[in-house]
Amino acid sequence: MPHDVITFGEAMVRLAPPHFQRLEQARSLDIEIGGAELNTAVGVARLGRSSAWVSRLANNALGKLIANRVREAGVSDEHVLYAEDGSRCGLYFLEFGASPRASGLVYDRKDSAFAKASPGMFHWQTIFTGAKWFHVSGITPALGPGMADATLRALRAAKNAGLATSIDLNYRSTLWSAEDAGLTMRKLLKSCDLLIASQGDAETLFGIKSSSFGEAASKLVDTFGVKMVVGVQRETPLVWRNKFGVVGFASGKVFESPWYEVEIVDRLGAGDAMAAGLIDGMLDGDFERGILSGAAMGALKHSIPGDLPWITREEVNGVMSGHGLRIKR
Repeated sequence: MPHDVITFGEAMVRLAPPHFQRLEQARSLDIEIGGAELNTAVGVARLGRSSAWVSRLANNALGKLIANRVREAGVSDEHVLYAEDGSRCGLYFLEFGASPRASGLVYDRKDSAFAKASPGMFHWQTIFTGAKWFHVSGITPALGPGMADATLRALRAAKNAGLATSIDLNYRSTLWSAEDAGLTMRKLLKSCDLLIASQGDAETLFGIKSSSFGEAASKLVDTFGVKMVVGVQRETPLVWRNKFGVVGFASGKVFESPWYEVEIVDRLGAGDAMAAGLIDGMLDGDFERGILSGAAMGALKHSIPGDLPWITREEVNGVMSGHGLRIKR
């Protein structure tokens, strides 16, 4: 069955102590799953589009847990591979903070089944048949040379198949150096239509200095030939209360969403939810609506525990219409 959106990346099992406990004092851990590209695929599915997530999982109980949650969220796992080499699933541990203590993360993902996949395992011509959009983040190529090659092959195959493509730069300094990231992303951006990036990452990875998002985005367009650039705007006066918005650049113009004041239940995955709303708008050929929908999706995700955006289109439309705080009876 053809899918509107294909995403490619790793998912991990998330373990978090309840009640704002520190990991060192925890007696139990709540289980969720998440991964940047999977989160976006779920957001797309929640908006009523068809999406498929491409990955490789350990052939064990944790891999099956992830696959079960993927299907539960309405995302196709038909292109998910299972490792028969004893590989593992990645884990990460989340410690929720409260002001003045920040939240913290501990990753345990080395040698995961996905990171050890070889580029030739994924048959992109078949995967992209009938699809419209391909999305990946900078986390995927950061997992090793094999994944960087696999991401490059996927993007080139997507363009050859006529798909629109998006990359969320999502630079993680714990996974690779700015120099390595910059060199790899320069190659990947040659096959990218829509780039999600911040001013800070543009300077860190590409040396692009700017005084505004519009200036940075314009330079990214001129340098790499991408058609559109989108960024998240955030103000963080308190750990559990932020302001959230989205800004975009296309055809020489800057588009800004309203700012949303959000009470944070769980902010992980907000940017991925934003990407889902953005892609949804773009599938209708409306960049400005994508910005507005992405901002509403990202704002709503802050109110939902776990990484996955359990959001409805009705809720997105309500937030966009200014009805986000009305009680539905």
